[in-house]
Amino acid sequence: MNNSGSIRSCGECCTRLVNFGVSLGSKPVLDHIDLHMHCGELTAIIGPNGAGKTTLLRAMTGDLPHTGSLRFIHRGNIENSKPLRIGYVPQRIEIDSTSPTTVMDMFASSLSRWPVWLGTRASVHHKTRECLALVGADELINRKLAEISIGQLQRVFLALALIPVPELLLLDEPVSGVDRAGMELFYQTVSRMRKDFDLSILLVSHDLAAAARVADRMILLNRSVLCDGPPGEVLLNPLIRSTFGFGFTADEIPEHDPRGNSLLHDRCQWPREGSGPA
Repeated sequence: MNNSGSIRSCGECCTRLVNFGVSLGSKPVLDHIDLHMHCGELTAIIGPNGAGKTTLLRAMTGDLPHTGSLRFIHRGNIENSKPLRIGYVPQRIEIDSTSPTTVMDMFASSLSRWPVWLGTRASVHHKTRECLALVGADELINRKLAEISIGQLQRVFLALALIPVPELLLLDEPVSGVDRAGMELFYQTVSRMRKDFDLSILLVSHDLAAAARVADRMILLNRSVLCDGPPGEVLLNPLIRSTFGFGFTADEIPEHDPRGNSLLHDRCQWPREGSGPA
């Protein structure tokens, strides 16, 4: 660890997808996916509607059957024999507007088998506040889920995805519907988390420019991997224009900012919401 308590990234741990594929019925949705993601690395996945981005994440969590393998390799090329610990923040989280469930209630049901209606134990309350503080959301601990904003809700679910700390964190368009300020705060939080916990992060995003700012790698997916590399290289690939109907010039490539600090200061006119990939 360093002086701040963060875990130093060794850069040698690796999550690997080997010949990964998914079929729904008799229809192949993903085919021959071979990827590796190192610890401390944020990989952005982009692609058109129907490309299989969400399907890929759901298969990795075990929600969908798949072919091929998902493996975690420790430093020294030692493969983990235990199931991969995966944290997942889904794209859409439906909350009943009449539900009295609080943030504390949700964490309590995850952290303990003790019935919520009997009260929350002090240790669970402390752990919940500690986890929420990691994402700058500890002030929400007693708020009802139905009363907080989309951006706040996504940070709460990000905190929940860190229990226990995963080896791989999957984020499926986590800032969809979040305003620009909330988007910047979320990306800042995620960028800090990958360093603090040495996480491999796989981020699905429809905002190519924002993803390029924070990602170390970018993958263009359309049923298979079409392009994989640094964001600047991927966005200049002719496949971007043929896939989305728009492209980038070298002058338009967003400056890489792994801390996610510059999203609010974008002076370039990127394709508007709805005109790019979803």
